[in-house]
Amino acid sequence: MASPATPDPRLYNEDLAPAVERTWGTYSIFAMWMSDTHAISNYAFAASLFVLGLPTWEVFLSLLAGVTILYWFMNRMGHAGHRTGVPFPVLARASWGVYGANIPALLRAVMAVAWYGIQTWLASEALVLLGVQLAPSLADYDHDSILGLSTLGWIAFLVMWLLQAVLLTRGMEFIRKVQDLATGPVVWLVMLALAVWLIAKAGGDISLTDSLTGLSGGEQLHQSLIAVSLTVATFLTLVLNYADFARFTPDHRAYRRGNLLGLPVNFTAFAVVSVLMTAGTISVFGAAISDPVEIIAKIDNPVVTVLGALSFMVATIGINVVANFVSPAYDFANLAPKYLDFRRGGMITAVLAIVVMPWKLYSSPIVIQYFLGALGAFLGPLVAILLVDYYLVRRGHIDVDALFSADASGAYYYRKGFNPEAIIAFVPSAAISAVLALVKGFEDLAPFSWVFGMALAGGIYALRSARIRTSGTEVDAPIPSQVAAGGALTGPSTE
Repeated sequence: MASPATPDPRLYNEDLAPAVERTWGTYSIFAMWMSDTHAISNYAFAASLFVLGLPTWEVFLSLLAGVTILYWFMNRMGHAGHRTGVPFPVLARASWGVYGANIPALLRAVMAVAWYGIQTWLASEALVLLGVQLAPSLADYDHDSILGLSTLGWIAFLVMWLLQAVLLTRGMEFIRKVQDLATGPVVWLVMLALAVWLIAKAGGDISLTDSLTGLSGGEQLHQSLIAVSLTVATFLTLVLNYADFARFTPDHRAYRRGNLLGLPVNFTAFAVVSVLMTAGTISVFGAAISDPVEIIAKIDNPVVTVLGALSFMVATIGINVVANFVSPAYDFANLAPKYLDFRRGGMITAVLAIVVMPWKLYSSPIVIQYFLGALGAFLGPLVAILLVDYYLVRRGHIDVDALFSADASGAYYYRKGFNPEAIIAFVPSAAISAVLALVKGFEDLAPFSWVFGMALAGGIYALRSARIRTSGTEVDAPIPSQVAAGGALTGPSTE
């Protein structure tokens, strides 16, 4: 039988083992958040609140409130990731069981694969526009259709796919270096340049207090609350797997400071620039434009078009790295650690991103609403179970070595490797959350479905796990482990 200090090969490989090299300092975490938040979708979300009718100052406060809640969640999950040094699917073994952890891991992976494909396709669309701008004759190859994409579209999609594959399969340390230098800062340079240009062209004629649609005070408050909730919901995917990044931080201050700079500070600043740019387009172009790529196109300068398209392609790669690649790479590796490591899990992600034909997925609002919306409704319950287990049930006391043991007497083996309490808490909570998110008649509650799911799952899990609750309080010191990356697998596996 395998002892806790002798990892079972069905649960262990070097990528899933507790982190040995902890090189993600404050700036690396900050750069990670720049990579994730500097996305066209986040720009459009902030701009849409302004177009909807919220005054500029109210947009700022709503987004700041939402991202401050996120900051709290990230610090809580970061504590677990840093102390244990393990990625999300391994951390989930404590609450779901050593095999049951594949349930939340695969749910997270499916969502990430869909968005990985969509983001890659959106970046390829920018590449198509860039190619036609530089070589107009390429437009001749953009009119046919092969499985829904033109010849030029397929070439652009595969180019972006290959570029990301080369980048992403080099490992986490290479990803850190690239995002530190490129994917985060480059978009800021372009955004600030566009903002300065628009404000100058508008002659400073930008109001911070006017509502474009004249919303009443009550409706403004309602929309503000929705904005707060949707801001949190958008980033719940990263709350769930934030241990994937915090595990590499050298101390608690690194991820806390990085989160502070990257979320309340950077995200709010990005929203400020986004809304100011949108307000500026009203004076300059006569209409509110919530797509920065469209703003670049309207400037009608080839140099600006090329630089702008390249920067937003880089931004798309950045968000794909953080939000849609790292997690499924670990999640798929967790399925069969003996055969799948981080790189192979990443390649599975990349291949599946082609198979789902993301251009068809994205072009169907019904599919997007029901497929991704239903999966999104699961995030609140999943986050609640992990956090309640770590803080309320175990008080931060995790036996890291037992996370890699398939011994029937192991701390996290439960029943045949599955924790029934997690399943009992998750199923009804996710079902109710999905109903609120997707069924007509609950439109007013839909933006808050994750709150109901989180509260219900957390409450059920806490009550049903009370008998195993650990006494004492959480501690901050990293948990010592005899299981290390590169450790030898000397013992036979347990059947």
